[in-house]
Amino acid sequence: MNSVIQYRRTQRSRWVVAVFTAAAVIPVALLATGSYGPVETGARLTIGAASLALLLSALAFSSLTVVIRDGHLAWWFGPGVVRKTVPLSTIAAVEPTTTALIDGWGIHATARGWLYNVAGRGAVLVTQANGKRFLIGSDEPDRLAQAIRSAARSTGSRLLQE
Repeated sequence: MNSVIQYRRTQRSRWVVAVFTAAAVIPVALLATGSYGPVETGARLTIGAASLALLLSALAFSSLTVVIRDGHLAWWFGPGVVRKTVPLSTIAAVEPTTTALIDGWGIHATARGWLYNVAGRGAVLVTQANGKRFLIGSDEPDRLAQAIRSAARSTGSRLLQE
């Protein structure tokens, strides 16, 4: 069975890469130059492990890919560390929107449902037939909302034909 991709977009965040990389490299550089003075082996290992964790987090959360394919809306961060999939048949409504400044970035609950984003404030608010809502960040929210509507119709979903 060949899979036809109806929509695919990857949004990247240079800000996440820059901040996480700086937070990882600066302590290691200070340690290497002797700026901390004498440092115990345990502290050195802790700094190294924390720096590695920050670099891996930069890789994992510096991009968000959204795909519509095979009757599903799917999205994941980075290489797929955090991945979600929702059948199009469960989607009742979609609406391009803007997140509040206080919502920030990442994966967390907001007043309008779970938010998944890496950059900017553009998003699509998705409401499922069971009433659950979530927001997917996008640098092209109008196009993503239209792609979800169109794909849902092509699968025979009646939920979005109101």
